[in-house]
Amino acid sequence: MKRLGRWVGGLLFAVVGLIAAAWVFGAVWFDGPFGAGNKIAAALLAIAFVVVLFFVRPFWRKLGVLVVLFAAVLIWWLSIKPTQDGDWQPDVAQKAWADIQGDEVILHNVRNCDYRTAADYTAHWETRTVDISQITGIDLAIAYWGSPWMAHPLVSFQFADALPLCFSIETRKRVDQTYSATGGLYRQFELIYIVADERDVIRVRTNYRKHQDVYLYHTTFSPTQARQRFLEYIHSLNALRDKPRWYNAITTNCTTSIRTQRAPSERMPWDWRILVNGKGDELLYERHLIVTGELPFAELKARSLINARAKAADASPDFSQLIRTGIPEY
Repeated sequence: MKRLGRWVGGLLFAVVGLIAAAWVFGAVWFDGPFGAGNKIAAALLAIAFVVVLFFVRPFWRKLGVLVVLFAAVLIWWLSIKPTQDGDWQPDVAQKAWADIQGDEVILHNVRNCDYRTAADYTAHWETRTVDISQITGIDLAIAYWGSPWMAHPLVSFQFADALPLCFSIETRKRVDQTYSATGGLYRQFELIYIVADERDVIRVRTNYRKHQDVYLYHTTFSPTQARQRFLEYIHSLNALRDKPRWYNAITTNCTTSIRTQRAPSERMPWDWRILVNGKGDELLYERHLIVTGELPFAELKARSLINARAKAADASPDFSQLIRTGIPEY
C-alpha cells in the first residue's frame, strides 16, 4: 500500500507538473515579449520543465525548482496590463459609456453598423437617451456558430418608449487579430461591452455571418428586476471604460462576465452550463427564467429560432418587432 501510494502521488505530481509546463509554454508563446523568438523561448521553458520534472533529484529540489520557474513566469504574466490604445478593428473601435442623471441615461457610442457583408460595413456610433423607468423587460438572444455546446449570449433591454438596446460582451481585437480559443486563455484580447441596435448586433449574425443560428427568448424578469440588471451593465461598461480588463475564455468571457457583474449574494448558483454556454437556454428553462408558453423545451427552442424572420425583416425599422413574431410571451 505504501508503494502504491507513492506511485499514485508521483503520477499526480507528474500530471500537475505537465499541466504547469503546458500553461507556461502557452503564456510565453502567446504573450512573450520576444516577438518572433516567443516560440523558441516557449519551447525552451517547456523542455526545462520536463527535464526538471523527470530527472532532477531529490523530490524537494525538484519541487523547489519547478515552483520557482512557474512563479517567475506567472508573476511576469500577471504584470502584463491591458491598454486603452490600439489599432482596433472598426466594430470595436469605440467603447460605450453612459451618463446617469436620475432615471435618464445618456449612452454614448451605441453601435449601429451599416452592413454590406460580414466583413464590409460602415461603422456608425450614436448617442441615445433612455429612461430607466420605461424598461419593461429583458430578452435574451443566443447565437451559435457551429458546436451546439458553445454559443454567444446577447442581452436586450426592452423599453416602452424606445427601441431595444442590446448588450454584447466580446473580445476587443486589433486589426491584425482573429479570435483564437487557445489565445483567449491568455492575454491576447481585451474585454469590451458593445451596446448596439438590434439591427446591428443581432442582424449581423442572422443575415451576414455564415452558419450562425440565433434563438431569441423573453425572460421572466419583472420590470423592476430588468432595471436593476440594466444598471449593472451600465456600471460595468463605465468601469471598463476607465480601467480596461483582459478577456479570458474561462474566467472573464461573454457569459461569466454577466454573472460576476452582480453582487456575490445575488449571483445565479453555479452550473456547468455557465461555461458550456450552448446549453445555457436549457439551464434558464429549468430555472424558469425564460418564458416557456408551457411548451416542452425542444418545441420552445424550435419556435425561438429567428434567422428566417430576421432575413425577411432585414433593414426594416420594425426589425425588432418582426423577429419576435411567434415567440411565446407568457
